[in-house]
Amino acid sequence: MQVTETLSDGLKRAFTVVVPAADLESRRLARLTDLGKTLRLPGFRPGKVPLPIVKQRYGTAVGAEVLEESVSQAMQQVITDRGLRPAMQPRVNITSTDLTGPEAKDLEFDVELEVLPEIAMPDFSSIAITRLKAEVADAEVEKQIAEIANRNRDLVDVEEERGAETGEVLTIDYAGKVDGAAFPGGTGTDLSVEVGGAGFVPGFAEQLAGMRPAETRTVAVTFPAEYGVKELAGKEASFEVTAKTLRRPVEASIDDAFAEKIGFENLAELRAAISGRMRREYDQLSRLRLKRQLLDALAERATFAPPQGMVDAEFEQIWARLEADRKEGRLDEEDKAKDEETLKAEYRAIADRRVRLGLLLSEIGRRNAITVTDDEMSRAIRAEAMRYPGQEAQVLEMFRKNPAIADNFRGPIFEEKVLDYVIELARVTEETVTPEELAREPDAPAPPVAPAPVD
Repeated sequence: MQVTETLSDGLKRAFTVVVPAADLESRRLARLTDLGKTLRLPGFRPGKVPLPIVKQRYGTAVGAEVLEESVSQAMQQVITDRGLRPAMQPRVNITSTDLTGPEAKDLEFDVELEVLPEIAMPDFSSIAITRLKAEVADAEVEKQIAEIANRNRDLVDVEEERGAETGEVLTIDYAGKVDGAAFPGGTGTDLSVEVGGAGFVPGFAEQLAGMRPAETRTVAVTFPAEYGVKELAGKEASFEVTAKTLRRPVEASIDDAFAEKIGFENLAELRAAISGRMRREYDQLSRLRLKRQLLDALAERATFAPPQGMVDAEFEQIWARLEADRKEGRLDEEDKAKDEETLKAEYRAIADRRVRLGLLLSEIGRRNAITVTDDEMSRAIRAEAMRYPGQEAQVLEMFRKNPAIADNFRGPIFEEKVLDYVIELARVTEETVTPEELAREPDAPAPPVAPAPVD
């Protein structure tokens, strides 16, 4: 095999490769001979089909297989012999012609690729990041319990003759019209509506105040402009509403009996469950904030030039999602105000950063033998299956039959393990903040400070 390097510019490499015709013919002859040993054709004993017959029938197909295999093996040999680390799948262009015909010809093809850059390891001890922590306040736990109690209040019939008050529940029948015509989903019976509450078209529940059982009233509303049904969005509608029964909520006593009613042994267990859930939510937010700081710090240190092919591919994915959002009317208001050139420049910069960070994290993992174990993959797959109660077995079977889908978990697990490795070496300080400060986006402005009380 003859290899000539035709380009070495930055991360770009190109080669012309020539595989002698004798090598191709030798491979093709060996493949046809093996085929003849197992071939069954009418008029010949099994495995005794003459080679000329085998060539006549299968020569072209075998030649194409040998050609594809020879290109792949030759390209891999070029990469291995020169110690190249391709950033993406190399591009191959076969320049010789009619290689599967009866006359043997040299196989000649060009290979173009980008290699991964040399990546210097940052000094991880120079990275200073802050882990924000928030404590679970007893008052917040009690507030959550009160909200649960409010959602689980019992309803009792209102015996006296009077109109419905805010917070009480009317059972109604209703029939809606838009432009004088009924519309799908606009009619219903025995619907329970909290007077003045949410969950229906804005303005509907407020107009039920004062209604008595057996009373009929016309309620006029306007569907929001962003309403989920496009045919109704922004339209005015009228509903003929008939009240049937009126009930009022009874405040629940927050005690062991209440906790048992909603599935806990006692009130202490309910408090512990809520506190634990809030603790996990705070820890997840803390981890997210710490990870964001660390990725920003690593991006500043990833100063190498990335392979442009990788940046182009990443940008194309980002841009395709943006175009889809634009088509569906989901484009951010900030992006709507920008021209095409500005948007492309900004999102290409994002693609460049993502590629550099991805390559740096991959190199950190490679040099420090960080891998994803089978046990970690199994745990991730089981956790995903648990998100579909009652269908766990089907989900697990789907992943078993489609390893490529399951492999999507490998990247995020690897990234988290690499980040954990860097965090151990970085300078991490801890700062206690309020839950509101923990949840606030880093770039979001701080809320206004309340003025001090005047004595």
